[in-house]
Amino acid sequence: MTNKTNPFQGSLFQGIITYPITPFSVNGEVDTKTLSTLIEQLINSGSHAIAPLGSTGESAYLNDDEWAEVAQASIKAVNKRLPVIVGVSDLTTQNAVKRAKIAEKSGADAIMVLPVSYWKLTPDEIFSHYAQIADAVSLPIMVYNNPATSGIDMSPELIVQLFKSIDNVTMVKESTGDIQRMHKIRLLANGELPFYNGSNPLALEAFAAGATGWCTAAPNIISQWPFKLYQAIQNNDIVLARELFYKQLPLLEFILKGGLPTTIKAGLALKGLPVGEPRKPLQALDDVGNKKLHSLLKALEEIA
Repeated sequence: MTNKTNPFQGSLFQGIITYPITPFSVNGEVDTKTLSTLIEQLINSGSHAIAPLGSTGESAYLNDDEWAEVAQASIKAVNKRLPVIVGVSDLTTQNAVKRAKIAEKSGADAIMVLPVSYWKLTPDEIFSHYAQIADAVSLPIMVYNNPATSGIDMSPELIVQLFKSIDNVTMVKESTGDIQRMHKIRLLANGELPFYNGSNPLALEAFAAGATGWCTAAPNIISQWPFKLYQAIQNNDIVLARELFYKQLPLLEFILKGGLPTTIKAGLALKGLPVGEPRKPLQALDDVGNKKLHSLLKALEEIA
């Protein structure tokens, strides 16, 4: 496999990439009707791409049939109006390949791969995992580094090696919250590897470091704020961007610390779209958390 020029840089995958939650009905089943409603709201509020089945979408808590149902329902709901990046992460390479093929057949525009560990994986094992997925599909692959959820922390050197050696690997989502990693990835790849911020409280710094986009669940409950920040960045209005970022920062910190499926689902309920509770062992936001979240949302509504 050889290096390549990324055909999607500056076109499909840029801006605010929104991660929808996976709604559940009162009896705990996947609720695709509510999922379609939510995706419609996200499209209408300005999302630049939709990314179902990430950590926010509780992909780790879905069985294979549920995962396929959510992937297909999401792609159908978007209906080619925006790019769709489907998370295909799994403990085994075999099942990740299976999910990648389903995503490709269903019409996804790209897949996002988070290597998940029970046993600690070596760099060679991680490389092989990505290489086998890449060989199975022709879709662009977003490398996803999130050691907090996966148990694996990929070094900038390994991420750039994946990019340089595997044709399908065309972008990376960095979620460690370490801005220096983004700078190092850019340096090691000579600026050729588009990187996306996956740490909400780091959004402003990441854009300043050259991030192509921001992968976030925040638009589920604060629809306009991330897009206003991105537009200010695009307009080189750093003063406005700073103002917009620090106004939403308390909410961004809260949803991250409280767990994205838990806090985003609570926020959607507060805004009039019940989406069910997160799947156990995750628990619904408690009364204290709901009151805090309500006050944060209200504060942003009052200054919008």
